[in-house]
Order: sequence, then structure tokens, then C-alpha cells
Amino acid sequence: MKRLFLSLTIASLVFFISCKENAAEKINQENVTKAAERDSQAIIFPNISFDKTEHDFGQIMNGTPVETTFSYSNTGKSPLVVTDIKSTCGCTVPQGWSKEPLMPGASSQFSVKFNGKGANKTSKTITLTTNTEKGREQVRISAFITPDPNATIKKQ
Repeated sequence: MKRLFLSLTIASLVFFISCKENAAEKINQENVTKAAERDSQAIIFPNISFDKTEHDFGQIMNGTPVETTFSYSNTGKSPLVVTDIKSTCGCTVPQGWSKEPLMPGASSQFSVKFNGKGANKTSKTITLTTNTEKGREQVRISAFITPDPNATIKKQ
């Protein structure tokens, strides 16, 4: 029984050792050289510049819709792509922007509609998803919302 166990153990070891290949032998040096060359080149990200990063609507009456436009330019050396624009809530709607690449030196714009509902000082953030180095750019809108004098007062 001991001989059988010893024989199976030796056979197993020989099998596992003979099947083990050296991982370093599988590396293609040409691919390593190409990857090192590719990685040594700096990635050139586009830059985005806004005409304004904040817009204050001032004092508005509750429920009064307002709108503004943000203009932006590609001040980098590679095409700028804005893939998405979202706001912090559904009361603020960005629209009218292009998903097409914006070439260096070119400009574009998008508008932001705010439904004007709320109370007191209100601020909303609009986030652009871009291919810039940060990946996200932000602009803000704000307003001071006053109560509508013609609105009926709800009794509790």
C-alpha cells in the first residue's frame, strides 16, 4: 500500500511539474516594446473654457420660468466631446448642445431652463461629462425666489 501511495505521489509531482510552463517565456518582446513606446507619449486632453461659470437670475417670483445660455470654447489641442449634460434636479433642464466633436478653437453653447420654483436663495449645478482631463465640468445657476403675491395661501 505504501508503494502504491508513493508511486501515485511521484507520478502526480512529475505530471504537475512537467506541465508547468514559465510565464516569462510567453511574453512577446515586440509587444512590450510597442506598449512602452505608446505609453511614453503624453495624452493631449482638450480644454474647455466657458464665457461664464455662474449665472444669477437675480430676484424672480416663484413659478416664473427663466432661461440662460452658457457658451464654451475648446482651448485645447485635441477635439472636445461633450457626451452628456445633467442638472442636480428636474427643475433645471439643459438643452441644445451637440455631441459632435468640437475642434480646437471652435465654440458652442447650450441653454439651461429653470422653472423658477422654490423659496429664498436657490442654486443649481449643471454638470457636463466631457473628454477633458477632469472628465466633468460644472457651471451653476442661482436665483432669489420671492413668493407670488397672487398665490392663495394654504391653511393648515
